Amino acid sequence: MAETKNCNNLNEAVCIQTDKIYDSCREKECLENLRVYFSESAQSVIDRATSVRFKKAEIICCSSDVEEVGFNRGFFSVDIKFYFKIFLEACGCGGRPIEIEGLATYYKKVILFGSEGSAFTFTSDMDTNFCDCMRPEKNNLPKAVIETVNPVALGAKIVDVCCDCYCGEESVSVASCGCCDINDIPGCICNLFDGPVGNYDCKKRIYVTLGIFVIVRLQRSVQLLIPCYDFCIPEKECIEQPEDDPCKLFEKIKFPVDEFFPPSSYMAQNDCDCGCK
Repeated sequence: MAETKNCNNLNEAVCIQTDKIYDSCREKECLENLRVYFSESAQSVIDRATSVRFKKAEIICCSSDVEEVGFNRGFFSVDIKFYFKIFLEACGCGGRPIEIEGLATYYKKVILFGSEGSAFTFTSDMDTNFCDCMRPEKNNLPKAVIETVNPVALGAKIVDVCCDCYCGEESVSVASCGCCDINDIPGCICNLFDGPVGNYDCKKRIYVTLGIFVIVRLQRSVQLLIPCYDFCIPEKECIEQPEDDPCKLFEKIKFPVDEFFPPSSYMAQNDCDCGCK
């Protein structure tokens, strides 16, 4: 039985370096009519489709940039761009549904308090190559942290329209063509699809609606004085996998009751007083 530690037994106060959260916000947002961009082969499938089914959406990555707000000291704007991978089934006249993948992007900006700082930080684990050094003007900005989950697929529709721009293997800007609402797609994202993603000569476009949940934080690296009770020493012993007897390992696995008898309601999972004696 593990020994219970007395939390009132304070040994000492220690100074640690950690990230302190200065401000944060959360948002539940419905993103309507996001344009989906396809490779040339996937776009040809869309042009022949009579309907589409929205299967799911995944977050590829999220980029962010922090800039000072000039009219309010201590506050910073966080520019966030989401890249979503969209999974669809395109249905034609009497044919079998064809699974295709596309790219959707979404941009948002939030303003949070990040305090003020003017000190430059240089550490021994930084690359000493001059060209790779941190830019001093960016060194004292707070760090933005974005937390999210895969979006909820809410709907998709086909719209008849035409355009003729595209994004290639490298990061390029296609906003200058006048018909595009997609900007600076990194090559590493374009390479996740079966060809360069962008605006091709097309007869139809796809627009989707997503539901997303986002938490945005601004934090700085600070030194804090905290109480110290003891070192974090593991009390649980490591269990070795049997080399010659896999049945012994199988015996340690609990029977998956929930897989056979799914909970009938949310309350059944969370309410201990179910009335069963």
